[in-house]
Amino acid sequence: MEYTTLGNTGTTVSRLCFGTWRFAKESGGTVETDREEAHDLLDAAWERGINFIDTANVYGDPNGTSEEWIGEWLADRDIHREDVVIASKVYFPFDGRGEPGPNDSGLGRKHIRAQIEGTLDRLGTDYLDCYYIHRWDEDTPIRETMQTLTELVREGKVRYLGASTMAAWQLTKALWTSDVEGLERFDVTQPMVNAAQYDEVGDFLDVCADQDLAVCPYSPLAGGFLTGKYDRAEDGSVEAPDGSRGSLDEMFDDYYATEQAWDVLEAVESVADEVDASPAQVSLRWLMDQDRFTCVPIVGARTPEQLEENVGAVEVDLSDEQFERIDAARGSDE
Repeated sequence: MEYTTLGNTGTTVSRLCFGTWRFAKESGGTVETDREEAHDLLDAAWERGINFIDTANVYGDPNGTSEEWIGEWLADRDIHREDVVIASKVYFPFDGRGEPGPNDSGLGRKHIRAQIEGTLDRLGTDYLDCYYIHRWDEDTPIRETMQTLTELVREGKVRYLGASTMAAWQLTKALWTSDVEGLERFDVTQPMVNAAQYDEVGDFLDVCADQDLAVCPYSPLAGGFLTGKYDRAEDGSVEAPDGSRGSLDEMFDDYYATEQAWDVLEAVESVADEVDASPAQVSLRWLMDQDRFTCVPIVGARTPEQLEENVGAVEVDLSDEQFERIDAARGSDE
């Protein structure tokens, strides 16, 4: 495993982060990853050198189950808490007490204060290494949100602050508010970024590069499209294996399998043949090799074998020409 400093922080993390959004997630009437499978995956990640774990208070059915299973795993293993970097999130309605009430969502002081306590309790820890706002809250002044998050940092309950999906202007406004008010600022971001959809968040990434923010992309393989397991039918539609996201998600063709995405996949597969790696490994390596900002992709493997393949990305070396070829496939002029 390779390690890197997380943006402008003093914390060192593995070049890949393990995402746990599938833990206890119901899909088609079945649980995608049950408790035993979750613990096996966490073991596999740890054994392969991954020290960075990503979760959220709303992951799992019911909410909080992902955090609970991570907490159980930490308690059962002989792993020092300081050796693990754990990130969680707040924003979405949390139904831990039944039907969510009027203050059971958003980024107001009341909701954040309630959710951090629940998250820490479920994880069995005194602090989070990174606490993300899961989305932007249009109904709460960003000043209130940043003040509350700053309190958590100064109380020792949170080490660093993170911002997930939002617009570039919103991230800029939050950073400006922190600077003007003398508050803690975001150090880590979590947008959806992959080789096929990089340009869609180009402005956001420009802010991250300028402000030295770490980028931890979710869906780094474009919902599995960049693994190369999908074929293109004569009519241009996606031929998806049974049980894959492409076969279950009606929006997959329009959202992931764009014309640009097919061009990128062709370039990725060409490079993969040249370096004797899988398309998934090349796609992950392409993200890790971004030189404008620290980039730590979040991988959400279904099996230890799939996770092992993902971890193999750290062994891949891309030449400048190969990196730029993938850039060119997505129409980049960088």
